[in-house]
Amino acid sequence: MASLETSIIHQTLEIENSGAVVPALIQSTTFKRDGAGAFVEGRDIYTRASNPNRRLLEKKLSMLENGIDAACFASGQAATMSIIHSLGQNSHIILPDDIYYGTRVILENLYKNWNISFSIVDMSDIKNIMQAIQENTKLVWVETPSNPSLKIADLIEIAKLCKENNILSAADNTWSSPYFTKPLDLGIDLVMHSTTKYLGGHSDILGGVVIWNEKINQEISQCIRDYQTIGGGVPSPSDCWLMNRSLSTFFLRMEKHSTNAIKLANFLNNHPKVEKVYYPGLKTHANHDIAKKQMTNGFGVMMSILTKGNENDCLKIASKLKIFQHATSLGGVESLVDHRKTAEGLHSCSPENLLRISVGIENIDDLLEDFSQALS
Repeated sequence: MASLETSIIHQTLEIENSGAVVPALIQSTTFKRDGAGAFVEGRDIYTRASNPNRRLLEKKLSMLENGIDAACFASGQAATMSIIHSLGQNSHIILPDDIYYGTRVILENLYKNWNISFSIVDMSDIKNIMQAIQENTKLVWVETPSNPSLKIADLIEIAKLCKENNILSAADNTWSSPYFTKPLDLGIDLVMHSTTKYLGGHSDILGGVVIWNEKINQEISQCIRDYQTIGGGVPSPSDCWLMNRSLSTFFLRMEKHSTNAIKLANFLNNHPKVEKVYYPGLKTHANHDIAKKQMTNGFGVMMSILTKGNENDCLKIASKLKIFQHATSLGGVESLVDHRKTAEGLHSCSPENLLRISVGIENIDDLLEDFSQALS
């Protein structure tokens, strides 16, 4: 049986027996019925409901996470909302204390009339989650590594706790990607990605996905599917086509990302102008042992650093970088740096001297030299 790397490249759609080795882009919004006007079994009807390019993408993403099905969305935010929507009103959610800012904004702004409450805890200690469980707790939402302080939560223990208490578990696996972590294999119910990041990998496609396996409650997966097809927050056929193209180089890209990341982390960890490096691959990381247990092929690509000095000193370092571009987002082939306190605004909980780093696939010597001159 072919490896996953090979299978992802060779998954294709046969369109009218063309023999094309690259899947065709099917832009059509509607598809023919038979002569009597009846739907043709196995044929798409309307692109909001399904499209050949999206079906292929969902198949590939399911394979990457060892799932059985997936629902693709126009953004990671839309994918997140599909999970929250499945919970219903008056639900309680347990969130990590340094959750992605956009997820918190969804709950505070878009679901405030649903009477959804949430508790924020440090998920690197399972006891904190246990103590936060309430009678109406419907979901434990975990990010590992977390954003931006790269805490590692024990997915096996969280999945076990959730099953014991009949609570849904969902992991935002955007930062780790299925190259490093497969939450479904560790017992988590749902996996969410902003496919904009490492899965797309070129900073030119917006998208999101929710993936599940055969153990999921079918009412939950059907609700997510309905939110996708009826709500209509779906990616375009062209975005799906581009994402399918990107997945063919996913394993190559991630290997290079990973090699660069560990070298940069070690360099920064030994630099006198850097106060602290948050990267789970370092033995000094508080959750390094958990990361070793549940991550494969390395320890991810993202890291954050605390620079010595105040906010202005930190911003000055960022402004001196030449290869690392100062921009929000992550996961592209280009290296980025982001001052999270500035990006998140007044309500940011990020330290003033924190820089979040997305390590690209450039020559590592160039990346080390860039930080060396910026920190000098």
